[in-house]
Amino acid sequence: MTKYEIMYIIRPTVDEDARKALVEEMQNIFTTHDSEVTKLDEWGMRDLAYEIDKYEKGYYVVMDVNATQAARQEFERIIKLKEDIIRHLIIKDVR
Repeated sequence: MTKYEIMYIIRPTVDEDARKALVEEMQNIFTTHDSEVTKLDEWGMRDLAYEIDKYEKGYYVVMDVNATQAARQEFERIIKLKEDIIRHLIIKDVR
């Protein structure tokens, strides 16, 4: 398994219950594909560095995961389909 740091930004217009369900759904992608989420950090609502889809704020979530390649690929496939996620970044952790 490989360690990754994943950050994604949720639209600011998503209500709290839907946001919690979305964060849980993103975690479950890894747990159902023989991988683990070692750390989940919700940074909350923050200003964006630049406007994305006419939004100036977004809800930031950062995860550290130990994931198989299949789990990472499935996560990337699903996150691209989610309209409530306006940006994501996956970085291979070399620490």
